[in-house]
Amino acid sequence: MWSDIIHEFSDSPSQSRVVRFLLENGFGVREDGRISCNGIEVPATAVAKAIGSDRRVVDSTARHILDRPMLREIFLNMRATPDLSRVAEKLGYTVITVLPRDANEKGIVGAAVRVLTEHNLSIRQIFVTDPQLSEEPKLVIIIEDSLPTGTIEAVRALPQVKQVII
Repeated sequence: MWSDIIHEFSDSPSQSRVVRFLLENGFGVREDGRISCNGIEVPATAVAKAIGSDRRVVDSTARHILDRPMLREIFLNMRATPDLSRVAEKLGYTVITVLPRDANEKGIVGAAVRVLTEHNLSIRQIFVTDPQLSEEPKLVIIIEDSLPTGTIEAVRALPQVKQVII
């Protein structure tokens, strides 16, 4: 589905950058054509500045989205979720970042979660960057406690894992 969205903008590299930015950040488009994050308006100028573009490109991308029924339904309902990884240390949590050998392979999340549950760890949050939207897809797992001995080695030993970062 993501590739269909990106393909919709393939004839306009500038609009493609806008839509990719919206998807990566969980930004939506309101009925009035304004960019939003969980219902809060995000000025087109701020989006344009973040991607090195122009406000008019952001506005025309939003109109393009609203003109296409499939895109309209997706972006009217897009929601952002808080990323605890940047504040995990302050909360006493541990962040495990897993870089996969092949992000399109099935079972990566399940295998990593299985290892963590075998070590009796409580998972607070998991998120995965989509391989079609990210140049470096990854699995990020935030756990409540410090890691028991052998946990990271067990995650690293998974056949799907290229690298683990703590």
